[in-house]
Amino acid sequence: MKKNKLLSTFGLTLTSALLLSACGGGDSADNTDSGEGSEGAQEEQVLNIVEGAEIPTMDSTLTTDAVSFNVLNNVNEGLYRQGPDNDLVLGMAAEEPEVSDDGLTYTFKIREDATWSNGEPVTANDFVFSWKRLADPATAAEYAYMIDGVVKNATAILAGEMEPSELGVSATDDTTLVVELEKPVPYFESLLTLAMYLPQNEAYVTEQEGKYATNSDTMLYNGPFELTDWDGTGLNWSLVKNEEYWDAETVQLDRIDVDVVKETSTALNLYDAGDIDRMRLSGDYVQTKQGDPELLEEPTSSVFYFKLNQARNGEDTPLANENIRKAIAMSFDKQGFADTVLQNGSVPANGLVPARLAADPESGEDFREQSGDLLSFDADQAADYWEAGLEELGVDSLTLEMLGDDSENSKKSLEFMQAQLESNLPGLSIELRNVPFKVRLDADTNRDYDIQFAGWGADYADPINFLELFHTDNGNNKSGYSNEEYDALIESARSNVDDLEARWQDMLKAEEILMDTAGIAPVYQRAYAVLEKPYVKDIAAHLTGADYSYKWAHIEGKE
Repeated sequence: MKKNKLLSTFGLTLTSALLLSACGGGDSADNTDSGEGSEGAQEEQVLNIVEGAEIPTMDSTLTTDAVSFNVLNNVNEGLYRQGPDNDLVLGMAAEEPEVSDDGLTYTFKIREDATWSNGEPVTANDFVFSWKRLADPATAAEYAYMIDGVVKNATAILAGEMEPSELGVSATDDTTLVVELEKPVPYFESLLTLAMYLPQNEAYVTEQEGKYATNSDTMLYNGPFELTDWDGTGLNWSLVKNEEYWDAETVQLDRIDVDVVKETSTALNLYDAGDIDRMRLSGDYVQTKQGDPELLEEPTSSVFYFKLNQARNGEDTPLANENIRKAIAMSFDKQGFADTVLQNGSVPANGLVPARLAADPESGEDFREQSGDLLSFDADQAADYWEAGLEELGVDSLTLEMLGDDSENSKKSLEFMQAQLESNLPGLSIELRNVPFKVRLDADTNRDYDIQFAGWGADYADPINFLELFHTDNGNNKSGYSNEEYDALIESARSNVDDLEARWQDMLKAEEILMDTAGIAPVYQRAYAVLEKPYVKDIAAHLTGADYSYKWAHIEGKE
């Protein structure tokens, strides 16, 4: 959110309520919903988890991070949502849409039993308003590129050439939504599960006068849960079952309590004490739990990499030099990092697109296997690039800042990388800057960094979701990377849906160019080492989009 969403690097825990980039935790009070001595008393269904980072924003149009995506996935609902088996299931859509023969027009019927948490019905106009707001350049939504080239006229609107009112989406009545596409999009219905395509109630958003979604009291909810006790900056919040949700009878959890805990050791103590029910482990902590039946391994589609900022404060950085970028990208031992720091099943990444995401439409071969290892650890080659780069810059040493999150695992990771780079690249000094997740996102937006440890999780199962990130004009680029041939290949892959094999070859070539020019420095594909109490059941884990859905989760057999 997965997956394309910006990820908290090494967010420590896995949760059950918000987990995209960290986890959740809560209080350990005795939870029963009836007084002492009540015959047949039912235990309240409460999940206690910890998150590794704060929620930056809950505005579905503006959010860019995994934590917010995961919360939004559980408190709101779009036309579809991902089901327990990662299949698409109907959400606000009452039935599958009517699709025109040319694949350009979708007509959806909205559920008549769907309501907002203020009692108002969810209408087709709620989608029209939200999507127009996403496409409006005045909104400055970083995720606007997800509608660009998809919904009719979005590209021209984002360029200021047309008005948002001309977006190809309309409500012919309260329950009929008509969507016109710019071109057929094979993964269009998958996009509709994502945060930026969620509905928003126009009257309510307008009434908030800029304060919409800045805390849990300035939002409306139409999903399985409602967010409570979030003040906009705090380190704890809860998700409470939404009794007005159209499918409330499926939701078994009464509440999910979440605390932000950035130190794995603290979270582990809470888990061992029975105060939280689920968490992520990494590093040496994984080894302490080897053989524990509660230790699980969970694969993801998230890839982490160094973003190499080529201009800062209006001036070129040394990273504008291709040889310097190549030197950095090849100078650290990825396998050693995975084995000694992460220790959670994560594997080295030598390209941007993750394994197991998508397959060649003709041969069925996995993209990662077909593309191969493009930018691997090679200390000797890195040293050669380094010397060449220093000579081109006319210097014999460099000092660069490395930016990352302030979690315990992120700090250890940056320290490992600092030692690797300084050891393998003589004359390089790395200064570490560990900051809260939200501060890192701000630094990314403002390009206030040299090297940033960042990550991306798949929104949908197509390589373009990763590769388009580093198109010159993509709102998530924020590194100054720009390559005309790469841009042309990305634009071709986004528009060419008639010849899927040619499109696939465009994407393979694009990744090769990105790696050959070291636009980024890939590090690893994440897996989670998860501790989960045996009474936690049926959390739906997703490889794309939001990491988790709690609609079907429940507590069973807790003593």
